[in-house]
Amino acid sequence: MSQGYKVAWARVAENDLKEIIDYIAIDSPANALKIFQKIKKKASGLYTMPERCRIVSELKDQGILQYRELIVPPWRIVFRISEIKIYVLSVLDSRRNIEDVLLNRLIK
Repeated sequence: MSQGYKVAWARVAENDLKEIIDYIAIDSPANALKIFQKIKKKASGLYTMPERCRIVSELKDQGILQYRELIVPPWRIVFRISEIKIYVLSVLDSRRNIEDVLLNRLIK
């Protein structure tokens, strides 16, 4: 059995998570902490069998197949698998248009 992947967070993904938690904490610091722990735990679980997660459908439609996502409703954890690492690239609200978000990030 392999040791699994190492999960690494990109700075933009860390910022996404911080913005989500800061926003929730305005109304409920306790709920913000629960959500933070839930998202981090789910992402940490990617060290085994990350291929089980689906390819980001909006990107798949464009022929881009290297990005996958893990759903933690209502958020989408977007990541890429490398040989020995999982790179968490974004944590996005699924209620937003992901194509617009990704396009804005590519332009910046």
